[in-house]
Amino acid sequence: MADAASRLTTLAETLLGAPPPVRIRAWDGSEAGPADAPVLVVRHRRALRRMIWKPGELGLARSWVAGEIDVDGDLYEVLDRIAGLLWDRGPDEGPGFHPVRDPRLRAAAKELLELAGPRVWLPLPPPAEEVRRRQGPLHTRGRDRQAISHHYDVGNDFYELVLGPSMVYSCAYWGDGDDQDGGTLEDAQRDKLDLICRKLALKEGDRLLDVGCGWGSMAIHAAKEYGAQVTGITLSREQAAYARKRVAEEGLTDCVELRVQDYRDVKDGPYDAISSIGMAEHVGSERYREYADVLYGLLRPGGRLLNHQIARRPAPDEEAYRVDDFIDAYVFPDGELAPLGRTLSILEEAGFEARDVESIREHYARTLRAWVTNLESGWQRALRQVSPGRARVWRLYMAASAVSFERNRIGVNQILAVKTPEGGVSGMPLRARSWSEPERR
Repeated sequence: MADAASRLTTLAETLLGAPPPVRIRAWDGSEAGPADAPVLVVRHRRALRRMIWKPGELGLARSWVAGEIDVDGDLYEVLDRIAGLLWDRGPDEGPGFHPVRDPRLRAAAKELLELAGPRVWLPLPPPAEEVRRRQGPLHTRGRDRQAISHHYDVGNDFYELVLGPSMVYSCAYWGDGDDQDGGTLEDAQRDKLDLICRKLALKEGDRLLDVGCGWGSMAIHAAKEYGAQVTGITLSREQAAYARKRVAEEGLTDCVELRVQDYRDVKDGPYDAISSIGMAEHVGSERYREYADVLYGLLRPGGRLLNHQIARRPAPDEEAYRVDDFIDAYVFPDGELAPLGRTLSILEEAGFEARDVESIREHYARTLRAWVTNLESGWQRALRQVSPGRARVWRLYMAASAVSFERNRIGVNQILAVKTPEGGVSGMPLRARSWSEPERR
């Protein structure tokens, strides 16, 4: 009988309708596939059991988190090759057999069951890092708190390792050229925060609401560099505690207030400006108009909103769109991405005038690669802070997201919108952007 790797390679080719783009190493030490390709390591038969019980992405994700599959070589190359096989096919391409009647599928199913071993009919529990049953209707205040806690209350020490000293968990704004010309991750994050402050035209004494304030970096920058009076809100108690400590250390407690609060519960407007950086992805499509209405109501006439948000490509059938299984189960529970056009429409329906849209998609791919480098270089330290499964979740989701941004599967945009008063005087500059070039400090 052929070794396990050869059988797996043949099985993969049958199911995919094309030779697998990676080399496969099986639990018995055997290898098969292209000699010059990165290696997908199947460490245990349990990985096949998971994929039988939960076919598709979630079964693969559970195997990865549990350490039953791994990569020997460049993780980005493996993800890129797999993406090329799955994403770049046209609607009429793919496995060349009928999913029920074709005898090749029946033979593949038999082979898969044999490879999985005699315990194949015993389901495995999901890894501990998977989100458990969520309580309450989607995007209620209580359920949103649970979702935010799952992602952000992982440990501030872990986020310090991944994000670096800037403690900014959103797309940085890189200069042109290589690292020497484009600056460090910290430079790029500072430039992103400064870009947002300039787009909002912040000045001494302006009231800024930072929705989803994270670990306080935007609030600190706006207060320290522009003299703004900042209110930051988050649903994560760990973030809030960390951010308050940073604010105190900077001597900014008289001009920065940080609250554990839902955006729907903010009642102390009007504000001169609102920043929402990487937060709207958590709102959900059914709540997005409410979100836009709330922010519109909290701004003074002439006030500006800077909405920094990840966007997906429009789906051929928007009604059939579903959240990515791996992301929903392990990373951002209940998170949703919307196409850019839909986000703009809802903001306009709420009353905003959209004045500028800047795509910074390539910047996020570079940011994610920097975060992955931080995690990989500090791997042993990370394992002292979180479980091995949690560290594997973060490594896979950040690397896969980088590939998605690079391939234009997803993007990220800064939308600058204004609550233009009656009479139409927006207060915006008449011509060229006044914020185009970051100022190096």
